Amino acid sequence: MSDEARLTRLEMRLSEHEATIEDLNRVVTEQWRLIDRLARQVAALHEQVETVAERVPRGPEPPPPHY
Repeated sequence: MSDEARLTRLEMRLSEHEATIEDLNRVVTEQWRLIDRLARQVAALHEQVETVAERVPRGPEPPPPHY
């Protein structure tokens, strides 16, 4: 294999690797945004549950109506 053919082959592989890295970077960035948004939603839901739990009276539960 000539040097020119080897160089061309290496350049093509480098180009393919760069495209793959860009694709992976784009996917990771999108996933990070999604994870961040979901984490904020979970935190907000956690706060809502705590707020509701504080409002509920704490004591023994009354028996169900069929007793």
